Amino acid sequence: MEGEGAVEETAKTFQELGVTDVLCEVCDQLGWKTPTKIQVEAVPVALQGRDIIGLAETGSGKTGAFALPILQALLETPQRFFALVLTPTRELAFQISEQFEALGSSIGVQSAVIVGGIDMMAQSLALAKKPHVIIATPGRLIDHLENTKGFNLRALKYLVMDEADRILNMDFETEVDKILKVIPRDRKTFLFSATMTKKVQKLQRAALKDPVKCAVSTKYQTVEKLQQYYVFIPSKFKDSYLVYILNELAGNSFMIFCSTCNNTQRTALLLRNLGFTAIPLHGQMSQNKRLGSLNKFKAKTRSILLATDVASRGLDIPHVDVVVNFDIPTHSKDYIHRVGRTARAGRSGKSITFVTQYDVELFQRIEHLIGKKLPAFPTQEEEVMMLTERVAEAQRFARMELRQQGEKKKRSREEEKEEDDTEGAMGVRNKVAGGKRKKWKA
Repeated sequence: MEGEGAVEETAKTFQELGVTDVLCEVCDQLGWKTPTKIQVEAVPVALQGRDIIGLAETGSGKTGAFALPILQALLETPQRFFALVLTPTRELAFQISEQFEALGSSIGVQSAVIVGGIDMMAQSLALAKKPHVIIATPGRLIDHLENTKGFNLRALKYLVMDEADRILNMDFETEVDKILKVIPRDRKTFLFSATMTKKVQKLQRAALKDPVKCAVSTKYQTVEKLQQYYVFIPSKFKDSYLVYILNELAGNSFMIFCSTCNNTQRTALLLRNLGFTAIPLHGQMSQNKRLGSLNKFKAKTRSILLATDVASRGLDIPHVDVVVNFDIPTHSKDYIHRVGRTARAGRSGKSITFVTQYDVELFQRIEHLIGKKLPAFPTQEEEVMMLTERVAEAQRFARMELRQQGEKKKRSREEEKEEDDTEGAMGVRNKVAGGKRKKWKA
């Protein structure tokens, strides 16, 4: 945008962006001293009632950029089912809801989170209270639009699609199309995306009217205050190197990314056996467990969070000091989202990527994408080798525990199946008995 620098020179406070006094006070209480770049760009335009397409890296204050204009418009014309925010993951939905609650608490704003993995009935009751703002994942919202009596979005005034590229990559296209068909055409739409893909452009054409583009980062970039390293290691010593790095950087909080749910669980068990406070977070856990893991980590009662890419985007955990890519991401863009969990909002942070003999090409792609060569993280090979025996023992324990967990799950599944079969057989028996009795009567 032209004059980007000029805008930034003058606008130093939320008040100067046109944010109303009540909301300025709330921002102040939340410790939001000055608006971020994306807020400087997007808020004034949104307050003028224009549609927005916002391109901003993760951790740039996007939620505030759409929440403030929506709350201000809500103050001017209070109405139920006023805004809908679509997000790709459940955790992100809860996080956005927390921001709306914090910003809107003094003005009595009510919001509802509508995501999978949680009881439909409880959500229907929340919708029956007609909240002002709904934060939802596309699939579960469609379930309610189709099955919850009396619920519709015909009065909606604002639609936000956050992390739009990820919503579309997760194959929610048909759901998004359905949602666009049942909400008013006469509405304001904000589309936020970290990257501009062909799918996002197509969605922009379908959903937005003459949008203003607010771009904060045009190329893929990682934050300046992030120190990025790699470690080149033989794949059979990955676990030992991980333990070495956790010891070297003890006292920090870590987010360790693995490629599969199984590896996340295995590595968490391995580290626990070695006395680390590690907790897993992945898609095969129940929603309550996922939130529990996150909250323990946020509350700092656990210092190591092991996660799959479920947690790579959008999650704002203020105190992540180090991100470790234990398994290198297969998509280079995921690297940017993963390392974006640290060095947020002006703080500094480290990231360390494990590169084995099988990952060289993927690593070169990442370096090409971010446009810099990464330095090697200094390690002492002799010290790592001294850990191998203890690590091998912990690996054995972890494998045993994994097997036990698997068997437990299998048993409970078989028991459920047996119950179903018994009920089915009883039903058949009763039918047969009923049929015989009828014949006798005749």
